[in-house]
Amino acid sequence: MPRIVSTHALHPAAASLIAKDVELRICAALDPATLVGEVRDADIMIVRAPLPDAIFVEAPRLRAAIRHGAGLDMIPVERASQAGVLVANVPGANASTVAEHVFMTTLALLRKFRTVNRELRQAGWTTARENAYGLSDLGGRTLAIVGMGNVGQVVARIAHHGFGLKVIANSRRRESLPAGVDFAEIDDLVARADVLVLCCPLTPQTRGLISRERIARMKPGAVLINVARGPVVDEPALAQALKEKRIAGAALDVFEQQPLPADHPFMLLDNVIVTPHMAGITADSMARMGIGAIEEANRVLAGQMPLNLVNRDAVDRYLERFPATH
Repeated sequence: MPRIVSTHALHPAAASLIAKDVELRICAALDPATLVGEVRDADIMIVRAPLPDAIFVEAPRLRAAIRHGAGLDMIPVERASQAGVLVANVPGANASTVAEHVFMTTLALLRKFRTVNRELRQAGWTTARENAYGLSDLGGRTLAIVGMGNVGQVVARIAHHGFGLKVIANSRRRESLPAGVDFAEIDDLVARADVLVLCCPLTPQTRGLISRERIARMKPGAVLINVARGPVVDEPALAQALKEKRIAGAALDVFEQQPLPADHPFMLLDNVIVTPHMAGITADSMARMGIGAIEEANRVLAGQMPLNLVNRDAVDRYLERFPATH
């Protein structure tokens, strides 16, 4: 019987798409040894946790590793290709969800929601209301985006057409910028931004991209929103700038170390909103991502190639391993 192994439970709408003659197994734990053991007799792997390289050595039946979402940093793609294992993802399935989070947290920072809410409850109406005179509108400002993939595109559309913002962006491909979005080099971009939104993939080129020097170029009233990956930002430099109020605030959903330690400086600052890597997670987005992942799994089990195949260099080796399936 074909077997799909998922690192996490799937949304019921996704699980319902699995054929009755296909077994679904959820991993008992996410440590490397357990993952290797769970996948040893799997045909398909649905991925929401980092995979060790050894998986692709110890799983002779494994046809595909399918990312439950878009980001590929959890899958050692090169190692999968060497082993003849297809890698696919579900790009765009949670882009609107992440974009909504971007604007929710941006507005919360500009309106000092954490402070106002706490002071109203603890110090009373008059004390909380005094904060109003230091709050900021979003309208009329410049929103800068780093990374114009699916999330960046939705953020740009909402910013431009919904809030009427000036939108600038930095992307590896200038042609990916839609109408109404101007290209800016990264140093110029961070200096012009009132709202700096990071939604780029983690690559050798983006690791440490928002460095101490670039944080120093930001406006005193600017806010930074990170829905990319933690290592894109120099965290100690950002924490220091926020503590000294050299920038106005930050909303961070991703971190260098996850889970975020309880004593991390970000946890102690009023001008920071922290969330546990959940910007793209709602019941709705989990259904879309899960359905997309299972649809790709079903294609592979039916002898087809995934629609969103990431590692085309794996195909020849894959066909050598499974010549009768295509």
